[in-house]
Amino acid sequence: MTKEKIARINELAKKSRTEEGLTEAEKAEQAALRREYIDEMKQSLRSQLDNADYIDDKGVRRPVSDLKKPKN
Repeated sequence: MTKEKIARINELAKKSRTEEGLTEAEKAEQAALRREYIDEMKQSLRSQLDNADYIDDKGVRRPVSDLKKPKN
């Protein structure tokens, strides 16, 4: 996400807290920018976890992707 888009998110957040508030178009823009930001953060976290390793009980280094999902 570009610095300009992050700055725009901040501008819209500040404006939403004022008496003036946001127009419907600005609300839609804010929602779209927030969704884009969240999606990029999730993708970044997944990438970091995919490249992370852990050391099992036997001292063997394994990728996090080898972990089994817990059974609930």
